Amino acid sequence: MILTGAKIDTGDTAWVLMSIALVMLMTPGLALFYGGLVRRKNVLSTIMQSIFILALVSVTWVLFGFTLAFGKDAVSFDLPFDIPAFGHHVSGLIGNLDFVGLRGIGKDPISYAPTIPASAFMAFQMMFAIITPALITGAFAERKKFKAFVLFSLLWTLFVYSPIAHWVWGDGGWLGARGIGALDYAGGTVVHISSGVAALVAALVLGPRVRRESERFEPHDVRLAVIGAGLLWFGWFGFNGGSALGANAAAANAIVVTNTAAGMAALTWVTVSWLHKGTPSVVGAISGAVAGLVAITPASGFVDASAAIIIGMAAGAVCYGAIILRERLKVDDALDVWAVHGVGGTLGAILTGVFAVAAVGGASGLIDGNGNQVLKQIVAVGATWIYSGIATFIILKVVDHFVGLRVQESEEEAGLDSSQHGEVAWQGQ
Repeated sequence: MILTGAKIDTGDTAWVLMSIALVMLMTPGLALFYGGLVRRKNVLSTIMQSIFILALVSVTWVLFGFTLAFGKDAVSFDLPFDIPAFGHHVSGLIGNLDFVGLRGIGKDPISYAPTIPASAFMAFQMMFAIITPALITGAFAERKKFKAFVLFSLLWTLFVYSPIAHWVWGDGGWLGARGIGALDYAGGTVVHISSGVAALVAALVLGPRVRRESERFEPHDVRLAVIGAGLLWFGWFGFNGGSALGANAAAANAIVVTNTAAGMAALTWVTVSWLHKGTPSVVGAISGAVAGLVAITPASGFVDASAAIIIGMAAGAVCYGAIILRERLKVDDALDVWAVHGVGGTLGAILTGVFAVAAVGGASGLIDGNGNQVLKQIVAVGATWIYSGIATFIILKVVDHFVGLRVQESEEEAGLDSSQHGEVAWQGQ
């Protein structure tokens, strides 16, 4: 609901505008992070996917995405039977078209953020909608047709991201504060689980990359990946801190726990991989940091710094273990999106229910005497896994039917930079 004539707080607005810029920078940062981790013949195609999504979702969010996520409920009906813990009335599934084309979204605040212009809230949420499908691209790197990528990204953003955002953050969403009461401060379910599960499904549907018997899938430029990871870490302060939607103590706490969890996860990942492989890996350090950032995201508005250390340690160890599991199962999730974002987001969402304390964010978890919150978090995690998994599979099959998913084997061996874009990243390639 638009709050016509309500007073705007300039400090809150300034912080959210800064956060918009910080989160926007994360997508080019992701492009560099992913671009450094692929082989040199695919670096431009990998970077292009993130940059293209930045352009694509900037338009689709304005036209339809925002209203589907944050409009009033468009679906509400009664079932002839009761669902345990929910009853027979179903609502909170998708937003209506009141805000299509940003109709009514301007200088007045919206009920979601009563101290900043609605346009600022819309733009902040748009940056989340942009980076989420960009995360998925790491799973199908080096083998997906560009036209298939474009169609998939468009459909996934509208039919997976926007509904889940409505479930968790929308007015009356069935998983959020006015639904079952699951906690997700900045996108553990909406961003990371949804994209991580989609990545796993995409990797399974597309199948493994073509490789010669002696070929190894090694990063072509770790320096580029480190720069990208640094930009992600930097931008994450806006991702989590900006989710306070104001320049206040909640934003400060979110930044502190975000940085703490990232550092602890990086230390843990490096230590575990050092013990496992005998060397302290640079790629491991940045991967661990990202895992910590992912895991703290849903909890960043509800936990203190001591809990952030535990969450970061758990993320570094568990996500590293998920990569080992993925390798043993021979699933070619090229850049380990599922292991870091799917598993890290799941871990963070559940641990939010454990470590949330009312003194920080007004919500209590297990350690604060509310064990029921863990069950709510598990419901939210399960619903996101199931919906993202099924919907992603359907979208992939639709795209495959109309344009095909994979490039030809000869094009893949040549590299997507030349076969899909007619360009190369490095002279002499």
